Amino acid sequence: MGAVTEPPRKLSPHLRDRAFRWIADDVDADSRAELQGVLARALGGDGHAVADLADRMAGPLEFGTAGLRGPVRAGPNGMNTAVVVRTTAGVASWLARNAGAGPVVLGRDARHGSAAFVSAAAEVLAAAGFDVQMLPRPLPTPVLAFAVRHLGAVAGIQITASHNPPADNGYKLYDGGGAQIVPPADQEIEAAIREAPAAVSVPRAPGAGTLGEDPVDAYLARVAALPRGPARELRVAATALHGVGAETLGLALRRAGFAEPAQVAAQSAPDPDFPTVPFPNPEEPGATDLLLDLAAETGADLAIALDPDADRCALGARERDGGWRMLRGDETGVLLGAHVLSTVDDPDPLVATTIVSSSMLGKVAAARGARYAETLTGFKWLVRAGEGLVYAYEEALGLCVDPESVRDKDGIAAAVLACDLAATCRTEGRTLFDLLDELTVRHGVHLTDQVSLRMTDLAERARLMASLRAQPPTALAGTHVTAEDLSPDADVLRLWGEGLRVVLRPSGTEPKLKAYLEVTAPVPGPGELAATRRAAGSRLAALREDVDRLL
Repeated sequence: MGAVTEPPRKLSPHLRDRAFRWIADDVDADSRAELQGVLARALGGDGHAVADLADRMAGPLEFGTAGLRGPVRAGPNGMNTAVVVRTTAGVASWLARNAGAGPVVLGRDARHGSAAFVSAAAEVLAAAGFDVQMLPRPLPTPVLAFAVRHLGAVAGIQITASHNPPADNGYKLYDGGGAQIVPPADQEIEAAIREAPAAVSVPRAPGAGTLGEDPVDAYLARVAALPRGPARELRVAATALHGVGAETLGLALRRAGFAEPAQVAAQSAPDPDFPTVPFPNPEEPGATDLLLDLAAETGADLAIALDPDADRCALGARERDGGWRMLRGDETGVLLGAHVLSTVDDPDPLVATTIVSSSMLGKVAAARGARYAETLTGFKWLVRAGEGLVYAYEEALGLCVDPESVRDKDGIAAAVLACDLAATCRTEGRTLFDLLDELTVRHGVHLTDQVSLRMTDLAERARLMASLRAQPPTALAGTHVTAEDLSPDADVLRLWGEGLRVVLRPSGTEPKLKAYLEVTAPVPGPGELAATRRAAGSRLAALREDVDRLL
């Protein structure tokens, strides 16, 4: 995401000349024509075009540990072929210095531009001397992460914008271990991209190979072996939210012995315009309405929503009153974590979550005699939490249930393991909500929420974080709180109080400042669960009001 600046009122000679140079160096005729049109309107005095041009030229997109992500449009502050070419030139230079010889695996989703971008990246890597192997078709991101390890590759690149809005696309880099890169690799690659020549001067060559079905079959075989129990009787409703996960999910469930899921027909085929959802993210209000309708109509036992590149998984279940609701990411995370710990054969297992997720997993781990770790946000940190890692999750629907084979979040694998858990519950006459109640009685109520403040001016967002650090609140929801500043390791401010926690951080992928809230309370006994939840819910509402005012 490039820097956001105050848009100019008039076209400056400097901005005009930068646009002319970029157009001259662009490698894609459509992108050249697009930027020429914006420039022509700006030259004609159109103030909106001047602002548009300034934003497009405000880049380049920053290459962080999550790679690139931005709107598909011409100019250095967008996702386009020229940006992909220069980015891949920098990646190739960095790999040549740090990774040595070996294949590079490339994959893509079905978003606008993905096919052209992955082809451009393949040509740059082939010209740089790498053995380039492309996945056979648009596939989920976890298949690419698996293929890196399965094929012994030195790196993997997935063209995807995950659950971002339809206008966006992205570029995600995995290291030779199949994990996302971490500092200082991102800064080193960013420097290599800056040193790359103009896109028109970057060598490109044919020669990339296309993989057959072997890595896909190997992935499916691994995922199909994840269930811990023998139960397979389960009715599933599912949606891929117009992404690339429907086919792979269906194959995975069938190979694991479950019935074919009922798919939301309007959302099962890849469609880069995402016509039925304003934001293709299972967390967004309304995104799973069609799924829950289908679950009710088909008498399903479990509802599964994947995000468009299928690395995230959300679960829905029927409550005792007969209504359906989606589980929060922390609820799913703790349920699957407890399931893994109850069946794992590792003598010294480690489970991990992030500092913004529920703290309940730590209590579950302690009760099971397992090690527990908290990391900074992002799976690049979670999969590096320590030796013996058997499970990791983050509250934003990211679940890593098989770190040995996929060192990232994997919505397909999580869905298969969730079906294993739900089918086992079904044979016992219990539901996922029954399991949550049992965990809550044993380990206490843990309620979480999130406040997001959209801030397109990134400088203003930085000033707000600095102000909060300089004068943090001393009380929230009537409770004294202590501030803990995690900088310079992370741009995070943590506020602690008796039975509550707030974590403040800028989003790494969206122009937002986020606050993650948690309220905890012990449960005196099974008969006190409802009353304890109500009291904790009231306290969480008060905490949210205070944080809203704070931001």
